[in-house]
Amino acid sequence: MLSFDELVDEIKNGCKPKEEFRIGVEHEQFSFDKTTNDPLTYDGKKGVGNLLKTFATKYNWQQVLENGNPIALTKDRMSLTIEPGGQIEYAGSPLLSLQDVKDEMTEFQSNLHIVADELGIGFLQKGVHPNWKIKDINLMPKARYKIMSEYMPTKGKYGLDMMFRTCGSQLNLDYKDEADMVMKFRVCLAVQPIIIALMANSQYLEGSNTGYASYRAHIWTDTDSDRCGFPSFVFDDDMGFEKYVEYALDVPMYFIIRDNKYINMAGKSFREFMAGTLADYEGQYATLKDWQDHITTVFPEVRLKQYLELRSADSCSYEMVMAMTAFWVGILYDDNALNKTYDIIKNWSPQAIEGLYISASKDALAGVVEALPSIRSLTKDLLEIANAGLKNQPDNSELLYLLEPFFNLAKI
Repeated sequence: MLSFDELVDEIKNGCKPKEEFRIGVEHEQFSFDKTTNDPLTYDGKKGVGNLLKTFATKYNWQQVLENGNPIALTKDRMSLTIEPGGQIEYAGSPLLSLQDVKDEMTEFQSNLHIVADELGIGFLQKGVHPNWKIKDINLMPKARYKIMSEYMPTKGKYGLDMMFRTCGSQLNLDYKDEADMVMKFRVCLAVQPIIIALMANSQYLEGSNTGYASYRAHIWTDTDSDRCGFPSFVFDDDMGFEKYVEYALDVPMYFIIRDNKYINMAGKSFREFMAGTLADYEGQYATLKDWQDHITTVFPEVRLKQYLELRSADSCSYEMVMAMTAFWVGILYDDNALNKTYDIIKNWSPQAIEGLYISASKDALAGVVEALPSIRSLTKDLLEIANAGLKNQPDNSELLYLLEPFFNLAKI
């Protein structure tokens, strides 16, 4: 029987000294048939399954199988996975420097495009697919996704849109202790709207202008309120590891895995499962692996595991993903930059920050929220702080040019 303290310790074990901080980039993109521009099926020569098999053989990656089907690849600490509608996700190794991140991602993307070109497969880097309808997109053969696709429509208007028609850019960064985690969590939540504005890349849906610069960000506002959105409790005085675990325990479950099979637990209580009192499962107890799986099904704008996951950005070009990475490394991994940023946001109310998310998704850098500086003004100030933070880090000080796409957008 798991204890509450064990769940807290599982996250707390992510604490590490500053010299061991890593940078982890994740990047999704749509895959399509270059002849027809249609979504890929899983099977067939131009299928997602064959893309994975061919890539694994050519570049010596390990296949991860489910029911005999490759559904992911791994090599060292990298992974290549498929999202519900055939989107391809690269998860990079946790690396020490921006240069290492850039080199690894550049090599991976080059190799991926070599294989894709051979198969007649193309990729699109957008936050929302601008043309496809959900009915035309094929569900990939992962039991987890089948469970989600059945449950999502019961919880929000855009759950299936999120699964099948969105792609994001994510960054994973470390913290040294609980206080550092709390400060970084608050900074990330408050500043994420600036990244939404800078990375806004999803204006169109089914060929029509949505009126949003980032329609993907809007989709997340009505996907599943139990597990998505803005966790305002992070700004409470008692925020810490325990507070986050309490929050995650109250998020309804999706599934458990037994004997390599997914069992549908959608909507059930992890607390009751942990206590052995879950209806139809009385006397059965959650394991630590169940908890590790469960917290991957919690989708706030910033997610806490053994690191902080920043989840708000649309899928964009590799150059923009590197700009995002440099921005956050400059702010979060330099103490002076982190403190300056915290001083800017520390008196913002959660309501004002939520307003900033809405404004950024709709108007990007032109967004304005009452009682806060304009998004463009905030962007300029934060870019200067990030730039100074990178200068103070010897491993990254020569990579200031990575921020140029952001500076150009902000017209500095």
